[in-house]
Amino acid sequence: MGALRRVFVGLLATVAITATIVVGLVVLYGYEKRPLPLADQCTAEVADMTVPISTEQAHYASIIVGVATQRGLAPRASTIALATVYQESGIRNLDYGDRDSLGLFQQRPSQGWGTDEQVQEPYHASGRFYDALVKVPNWRTGDVNDVAQAVQRSGHPKGYVRHVENARRLASALTGETPASFSCVVKNPPPGDPAGMDEFLSRTLPASSKLSRTGSTVTVEAVDGELAWSAAHLAVANHARYGLASVEVAGRTWVPATGSFARWTGEPAAGTTVTITFDNAPTPRR
Repeated sequence: MGALRRVFVGLLATVAITATIVVGLVVLYGYEKRPLPLADQCTAEVADMTVPISTEQAHYASIIVGVATQRGLAPRASTIALATVYQESGIRNLDYGDRDSLGLFQQRPSQGWGTDEQVQEPYHASGRFYDALVKVPNWRTGDVNDVAQAVQRSGHPKGYVRHVENARRLASALTGETPASFSCVVKNPPPGDPAGMDEFLSRTLPASSKLSRTGSTVTVEAVDGELAWSAAHLAVANHARYGLASVEVAGRTWVPATGSFARWTGEPAAGTTVTITFDNAPTPRR
């Protein structure tokens, strides 16, 4: 009985230690606003640093960056916005918050940001943030934390600073400043939805980027290489929603993999056309 008891106690101790480690990892990854290692996720690899985010975070980040790009704002605007949502919501579209705060930016309807529904609508929320941002006199040159605080007026005025480096790298990838720097891994992607991607890009690309769709292929004609890479990375960021088969731009190709992060392959070349194809895309209606 003594031996059995020792084995039983040992098993209980092992289970307790394992549970503690798991809970600790969940808490740590939640604090850092990043996905657990085995979850579907995306990464931005910029300046020798990898920034992991969940596919949900990638979707919302792509909207936030897309709205800034559509307005012709410099990539710094996206950095400030992303640092803000990292702190306020973990880049999640929350339906709760402090007092009446809601959405990605935790905007308060009572403070004039919009109705409950509007501040939880990512395009509206992003647009209202940028409306306020460009009124901050030194938003282009000031400290990112301080500029974000000038917009948000948070009870935690230094809370944005720890997210600045992640935000910078994520913004650099999604605005196209750093080519071939964004990838995602999705274990069970949905059937291809070129119409959905077409609609998404029409709401996030600038008017200068010409968008067209033929069958299961969506094409973007951008005016320069940076905007072309932005469109390509925004598409990749939404692979979990629209089931991409490939993205091609400037001599490089991204083909998703289900077990690891796909790399951009091919030799860099001049070009501003982005070609996006889809897996198992439905036959287009005539």
